[in-house]
Amino acid sequence: MTTGVPLERAIEDFLVHLRVERGVAPATIRAYRGDLGDFAAARGSARDWARGPDAATRYLAARSRRGRPADPGLAPASLRRRAAALKGFYRFAFGDGLIGVDVAAHLDLPRMSRLLPETLTVAEVERLLEASGPADSRSTAGEERATGRLRDRALTELLYAAGLRVSEALGLDREDLSMDGGFVRVIGKGDKERLVPVGDIALGVLAEWIAGPRAAFLGLGHVAPPRGGPLFIGDRGRRLARQQAWAAVKQAARAAGLVDRVSPHTLRHSFATHLLEGGADLRIVQELLGHASISTTQLYTHLTGERIREVYARAHPRA
Repeated sequence: MTTGVPLERAIEDFLVHLRVERGVAPATIRAYRGDLGDFAAARGSARDWARGPDAATRYLAARSRRGRPADPGLAPASLRRRAAALKGFYRFAFGDGLIGVDVAAHLDLPRMSRLLPETLTVAEVERLLEASGPADSRSTAGEERATGRLRDRALTELLYAAGLRVSEALGLDREDLSMDGGFVRVIGKGDKERLVPVGDIALGVLAEWIAGPRAAFLGLGHVAPPRGGPLFIGDRGRRLARQQAWAAVKQAARAAGLVDRVSPHTLRHSFATHLLEGGADLRIVQELLGHASISTTQLYTHLTGERIREVYARAHPRA
């Protein structure tokens, strides 16, 4: 038996549950809204969604078709996310008594091979950091150019030093960085807080940025901003935009001869890989990255294994 709740209402109740009771990040909720909205718009979903698994399995089967001009289907990663959204929704609906059949138990997530993330060697990271800008504002002629280059260097140093997602770095306020303690307070996915150490080299560049060009930007407002203001400020005195951060890293990559291999997330991958190669415990790396599951962090153990084999093949005389 079902309660007769319309599909759109059930979806909205599920999204409220995610936001209020589970504290799911707004970006994730937007993705779920889009995925479930597509399901609701599919033929027969509104009529059959609560009767059993047929509506969901029919929808996923249709979305898995690829290669047809008028029905290209979804890429494996997108299909898996869509299936996960449906499974979570149906688990909620059954638990809340909106449906009488445990549809979620009938839905299998499509298996997907996990691609190893692109990483840089330590030497390549050094090249990238040097190419991202000078370590102090006095090293570059021209005040405006010096400001942007020092900010880019500070941002890039922090991304690698702390393994931050670019959104996490750009969301930082001045009060989130402890120069004396040598750590940064990060709000990650699901609004989970973590404290991540920051090395002396990155702290030195950040101190130069904070005391120099950034202080001049803040002074233009003549009002003390909350929590010390954004740590990274754009040319117009506002929080640095994601597109500007991507452009800064890409520009440094081109200058370092690493074109097409680097994004801000590459520095996060390299951070994790280099820690594990240096002997760091997997659980510690999981905590530093803010991964909810150890299985996500374990991906980097496969990556370091690949690198070990590469070194062996180059170095051993009978490899």
